Amino acid sequence: MPHAGLKTIIALSFVLAIGFLLVILSSALYGQYSPLFVVATYLVAPIPNAICSRYASSYNDDFMDSGSSASSVLDLGRFLTGFLVLMGMALPAVLAHAGVIQLGAMVMSIIGGLLIYGTIIAFTMFFQEESDF
Repeated sequence: MPHAGLKTIIALSFVLAIGFLLVILSSALYGQYSPLFVVATYLVAPIPNAICSRYASSYNDDFMDSGSSASSVLDLGRFLTGFLVLMGMALPAVLAHAGVIQLGAMVMSIIGGLLIYGTIIAFTMFFQEESDF
């Protein structure tokens, strides 16, 4: 991956700010603060993947094959992360279907949440440490 420059950091910060702005506006413009739960799900979503990848990388050894244990842990982390991302997109749809929030708030919340999570993924891709081994 390319090294992150100052322009990349500024662009990703701008997109993250737009995502948070959309989620906050989806709550403030329509007077219902339920769409703010999306922010929590998108902030918690990368945590299982980070924990499980750290756990699996601690068992990678040059002399021994970690076998299916490390890959199972990685798969679990990816599954939980995917579940939380999907929950972040589905929660506004369920709230709109139940009549708790309006359709405009749902659309703004989903788009803002996708921008937030996309920015988190881009940050992790640009600032990932590469090993020489």
